[in-house]
Amino acid sequence: MNTSRRAIHLLSALCVAWLAAGTALTGAALAEAEKPYVPTVGQEGKDVVWVPTPYVLVEKMLDVAKVTDQDYVMDLGSGDGRNIIAAAKRGARGLGVEWNADMVELSRRTAAKEGVADKALFVQGDMYEADISKATVMALFLLTENLNKMTPKFLALRPGSRIVVNGFRIDGWDPDETHRAEGDCGHWCTAYLWIVPAKVAGTWRFAEGELILTQNFQKLTGALQSNGASTPITEGRLRGDQISFTAGGTHYTGRVTGDAMQGEAKGNVTGAWSASKK
Repeated sequence: MNTSRRAIHLLSALCVAWLAAGTALTGAALAEAEKPYVPTVGQEGKDVVWVPTPYVLVEKMLDVAKVTDQDYVMDLGSGDGRNIIAAAKRGARGLGVEWNADMVELSRRTAAKEGVADKALFVQGDMYEADISKATVMALFLLTENLNKMTPKFLALRPGSRIVVNGFRIDGWDPDETHRAEGDCGHWCTAYLWIVPAKVAGTWRFAEGELILTQNFQKLTGALQSNGASTPITEGRLRGDQISFTAGGTHYTGRVTGDAMQGEAKGNVTGAWSASKK
């Protein structure tokens, strides 16, 4: 009987110890689970690794893009949300698209903490599938290969929309502006700005004849054909919907609105001009 009682007491003690150990492990696991998510610089993502844009460059990028409360800013691969949150602090509405669900939740918590959760929204998704059609500004930190893949979608944005990028360029499309941030930006101090150009390639009816334009992003070449003569155009350029070119000693500036454009001419020919797409 005494032996049995000792065995029972031993078994009870072992059970208590096992339960205590289990409780401790469960508590440790819960404590670990409750720790806030902290991303690691260089961690793998779906299409790129995560490296945050320095805050001084974030502000420089938004300055370069002239972000105001009238803008709708988007960031693809938005990481911890800093681009969109900074834009929201300027009064803009914004949307970040990020594949990593933990990053999305972190961005939402940060936006709430900073008091801009009503303007800075974040969704989990594939950046290549995102609908960017409403964006007036794209604020990005992506590789050239990512930017190249999305260039057709960029060019489909409304003329005058701005694309501002940290560090990397788009192949074949020269930036309209290049700027550098001052301060603690390490290797990431350069911001490139592209302004989405209007689509003007083709033949236009012109008072003096026909204006034939070939377009390579914001750069224009072509000729003004009148009375059987062809005068090449030079200095042809678009900045959003603003067009300028020189032909036969006359400098033309104007605005493109769909299949029409109009403006002022100075030089051998002066006064108002207009053209319509054939």
